[in-house]
Amino acid sequence: MFIVLRSFFRKIVYTPSIALKLIVLLFMVFLYGTTGFVYFEMEENPDITFVDGFWYSIVTMATVGYGDLFPKTTPGRLLIGVPLMLLGIGLLGYTLSIVATVLITEKNKEIKGMSNINLKDHLVIINYPSLSKIALIITELKNDPAFREDSFVAIIDEDLEELPPELSSGGIRFIRGNPTRDETLTRASIDYARHVVVLCKNPGNPASDNLNVAITLAVEGRTGAASKRIKTVVECVNPYTEALLRKAKCDHVVCLSRFDAYFVSQELLNPGTQEVIFELIDSSKGEQLYFTPIACKEGDTFSTLKAAASGFNHIVLGLRRQHSDFILNPPPETLLNNNDTAITIGPKRIDKFSVG
Repeated sequence: MFIVLRSFFRKIVYTPSIALKLIVLLFMVFLYGTTGFVYFEMEENPDITFVDGFWYSIVTMATVGYGDLFPKTTPGRLLIGVPLMLLGIGLLGYTLSIVATVLITEKNKEIKGMSNINLKDHLVIINYPSLSKIALIITELKNDPAFREDSFVAIIDEDLEELPPELSSGGIRFIRGNPTRDETLTRASIDYARHVVVLCKNPGNPASDNLNVAITLAVEGRTGAASKRIKTVVECVNPYTEALLRKAKCDHVVCLSRFDAYFVSQELLNPGTQEVIFELIDSSKGEQLYFTPIACKEGDTFSTLKAAASGFNHIVLGLRRQHSDFILNPPPETLLNNNDTAITIGPKRIDKFSVG
């Protein structure tokens, strides 16, 4: 108890903060103006109350001057009105300037990534390769109902000095720091995030894979109960890094160089392939590629799934089994399982296909 009292007196009585000093001074000025106005003006107007005195003090200090209440006695004007106009106005102006400075400082800290964030179910993007790539990822995600439009996004990067205005104006939060350190991840509330995307720092440099492996280990190695539900997607340049990332327990890996090789070869063999692929994965226009859960009963087949999907104007391309095995264009008599996922092309996302 003695320690608590000593700490209280040290922080409140002996070394009070500027905010506490201002609050006390404002309270004293309001109390002085309220009681003094009522005391000196009571003889001229017996109906005056403390509410009137408080109203007069606020109006005078705020330089509004409605004129509905004013001191009529000489002591009221000299001892109450003048001090309120000189001391009160200056004190209130100083207080407002302090508040404005604090708000500006906090905003600058937020833009420069120096503040902490307190979010939940948000998306964390680690590494900042370019503004165009970050903006495209966020736009694509928010175009799909599966990612709520009002979801918050936080960016972690060690080298970015300031968040671009195009992102800060959209409500994107920024944390500057080393993403392999727990302190940086904690500042981004990563334990309570729903999705984590780790981008390649330099998409043309295979050495950036080493950083992404370290980041993945740092994210997946967190032991909080909430962190276990995070879905992670990690980029890599070298195809051989995929095995390391999967050992690090990330959920999905996107290998940039592998896709580049496929696009080049397919464009040579089947000109126009990349336009078709872009059409299927671009959520802003046309038909989209979707993975939709299936609810079925024993004996249902792929042909019955196609019939159920056609009612939603979806074309079924194949199935994804429980262990991520893909079966494209299976025979019509292929039996379905309740844990299968339908791979379809359609105009909008469907929550579930009920077969049979």
